[in-house]
Amino acid sequence: MITWLLAGALFSGPVTLDKISSAEMCGRCHRDILRAWKTSVHAEALEDPLFQDALDLAVTEFGVQARSGCLKCHAPTVQYSSDTALVKKVTWEGVTCDFCHSLKSVSVVSGLPRLLVEFDGVKTGPLKDALSGAHGVAFSPVHTSSLVCAGCHEYRNAAGLAVLTTYSEWEASSYAAKQTHCQSCHMAAMSANVVDPKIKRVKETTVNLHQMPGSHSIEQLNKAIGARLTLARENGMLKVNVEVSNRGAGHMVPTGSPLRQVHLELRVLDASGKSYQGERVYTRKVVDRQGRELAAEHEVFVEAARVKEDTRLKAGERRVESFTFPLPPGVSANVRAQLWYYYSPLAQIEQQKKVSFLTLAQYAAP
Repeated sequence: MITWLLAGALFSGPVTLDKISSAEMCGRCHRDILRAWKTSVHAEALEDPLFQDALDLAVTEFGVQARSGCLKCHAPTVQYSSDTALVKKVTWEGVTCDFCHSLKSVSVVSGLPRLLVEFDGVKTGPLKDALSGAHGVAFSPVHTSSLVCAGCHEYRNAAGLAVLTTYSEWEASSYAAKQTHCQSCHMAAMSANVVDPKIKRVKETTVNLHQMPGSHSIEQLNKAIGARLTLARENGMLKVNVEVSNRGAGHMVPTGSPLRQVHLELRVLDASGKSYQGERVYTRKVVDRQGRELAAEHEVFVEAARVKEDTRLKAGERRVESFTFPLPPGVSANVRAQLWYYYSPLAQIEQQKKVSFLTLAQYAAP
């Protein structure tokens, strides 16, 4: 068994590199699945420029030992192939097919995920009746549960802080009690070919969507977060209430890195030309052992020691945010509420920093 100092998860099952198949090899038969997976964040986990920037900063500040901790999730086959120089194609495939489908079991002990991965030619998955002439197949209960995600979406750093808590957030929610697993939202069943018809014809097949849309998807954000805007006038003031709800995510919003944020921005423009604004931020602030608030991704994953503040929305939570602005009788106003998801505060260009996913507007009559 191999223990990774910064990784937060334990892996076992040594293997030589030539036993790990490239996604392109898998795609020769599983074309629909490969096509969807190539558009996923999993496929871009290593080559993403934002991750590469964070990796360089981590190595510069904390040394090469930080590198293995980062690669554990962004290029997990490296833990078995020893391709630390990142020269093999399968390494650059990030969270590649053969990693997930060579996973045999996952357990969580004292908040620490333990994964057993064996590249033995037997591909594991959620289908009980799968057959293949190309490799062995085996039904895997873990692939039907949220545990399959825990290895990378639950992470405790060397300072002892649970930096990533998506799995435990789900485990504490009503979704877990109802056995509604991560795959329900992120890998919904769709009509597709498990195996390309040129190789094997199977009638009316469905496949779990391997695009695995997450927080970068506007559609997923709108499914997760709902909002309602109401106005009231009283004694020369305009009262604005915005009810924000985590109506569709089985974890907190935002989840993942503490640097991710959801901003509610409110703007009021009255008929006289005066403008007002208000804001609420849903996030988790972390500090190091000296109490310094951390604002860089590489520092958060290595040095974060304590949660200073957590204003995120729990699964199923509804929260009413109230704002009051001066608005004299007889003066009208336009009110606009906008929700933004910030996922990379240190990104160089605006498109890499945030995405707008919900806008509400109302008119306050004079």
